[in-house]
Amino acid sequence: MSIKFETNVFPLFDPKAVDDVKDPCPVFDGQLWHMFGSSGTVTSETWSILHATAADLFGPWTEHDAIVLPVGGSGVAAPGVIYDGGVFHMFIQTEFMKSGGRCEHVVSDDGFHWLVLKAALVALPDTDEDGIYDPHPAIIGGQRYIAYSGMPKFTRVPQPDIYLARSQSDSWFGPWKRVGKILDHADLPHHNSRQHPDYEWGIEGAQLVELPDGRILLNATCFLPDGPRGSRQRVFFAVADRVEGPYRTVGPVLDPDGPGENGHSTVMIEGGQLLLFYQSRRAATNHRWRYGVASCDLSKVA
Repeated sequence: MSIKFETNVFPLFDPKAVDDVKDPCPVFDGQLWHMFGSSGTVTSETWSILHATAADLFGPWTEHDAIVLPVGGSGVAAPGVIYDGGVFHMFIQTEFMKSGGRCEHVVSDDGFHWLVLKAALVALPDTDEDGIYDPHPAIIGGQRYIAYSGMPKFTRVPQPDIYLARSQSDSWFGPWKRVGKILDHADLPHHNSRQHPDYEWGIEGAQLVELPDGRILLNATCFLPDGPRGSRQRVFFAVADRVEGPYRTVGPVLDPDGPGENGHSTVMIEGGQLLLFYQSRRAATNHRWRYGVASCDLSKVA
């Protein structure tokens, strides 16, 4: 597979009340585009759930009050949202920098008012999923899946890999069966190794998309082996013939355009275009995180 983005709009908008916006997840409800994500500041790693709307994907975007959920946790953020059957289904993490955590399932009819249901997944203590975060739903081959990051216990910094769960019913209400790990550090030569003396972070922000030719696209974030911190984070793609893998990495797909980095993103197939909504920070944004969107003709994705 080769990717060459033909357009790239950055920043998509500037937030009004916060320093940073991360983890973009755009969703169309048939009339209006909704942007969900994380808003807050990397200075203190304090986050809330962003909600903005627009008539067009490229804006202008109207920011609304943050979505407040009666969900406990120190890292309630990074929503993965899908609109299916007239209902918004949000899967959201509760932690991301420590052990534990849950993948909470919340629903809404309008994108503004939400009801918390039973958690879809919970961390498994003392396993390779001792901590879980960054859930993102997908429909592949008519089946409902959640891709997420899972990590063993750590003493210095988390080292997550990518995991997959499948709904055992024909709905987003589960129950959910863990499929297991589908992408490991060792699968990515462009990722910092676990043994790197200045290891920064693991693989995160995973999303699955079924391509028109039947292949499965995995869109996620890696951290390059070299370079100063604050410059290593990159969006990368990998492809497979089956949702369980094995996945063949395409490597980083988007240049941050000068000193900077990009990461946690959502791919959409819309009107014959492959659209990549991503987070990035660079000198032009005073190194604060903003959203961008890059696009290419899907017919040119080989």
